[in-house]
Amino acid sequence: MDSVLIAPSVLSADFADVRSGLDRINEAGVSWIHMDVMDGHFVPNISFGAKMVEDIRKRTDETLDVHLMISNPEQFVKQFADAGADYLTVHYEASVHLHRLIQSIRDCGVRPGVAIVPSTPVSLLQEILPEVDLVLVMTVNPGFGGQKLIPSTLGKVSALVELRRRHGWDFRISVDGGINTETASSARDAGVDVVVTGSAFFEAPDLHAFMQQITGVPHGKPGEPGSRQ
Repeated sequence: MDSVLIAPSVLSADFADVRSGLDRINEAGVSWIHMDVMDGHFVPNISFGAKMVEDIRKRTDETLDVHLMISNPEQFVKQFADAGADYLTVHYEASVHLHRLIQSIRDCGVRPGVAIVPSTPVSLLQEILPEVDLVLVMTVNPGFGGQKLIPSTLGKVSALVELRRRHGWDFRISVDGGINTETASSARDAGVDVVVTGSAFFEAPDLHAFMQQITGVPHGKPGEPGSRQ
């Protein structure tokens, strides 16, 4: 796994003009789009459902990284798979029968991921790590955008990197929450593969300078070398 991937979070786009948000994502030349699904129960906020995923799927061929921050996720796997998710990430904290849930995601032809909140240690994931394609470390308490990164959560990234190396596993490691030009270098140093960024991405005055600061490598304009991830 080479350069860091950036996954802009649709949660921070203008919901009244999502198309302009997609245009900005296309301008950035990224290949992942992160979509936070919230139910107002597992987290204290409500965002959107499968229709948003389906509508965005019609307008892009990029990887849709769908993060289910919901209770009873097993009831919605097929719905989001059918909507066009490429990755479907569920929370360790939301499912008793996590192995079965992960398998059901894969059976739908979608890459499964597992997420943990800041209070959940990496050690609880060891039984499921061989079964997933993505591990999402929440670097803020989930539910709202615009929060500050909790520095101690990056230690989980380093622990996951070591576990992956030791066992020869093949999952990507992602971080979500408080990632901006000031915190991205710490995430890279920890060994992250995917960086989810929300308000910092959509509010950046110079998008290409922002992309370079997040990835730590030169970022060309669309059509130039370094413009795709």
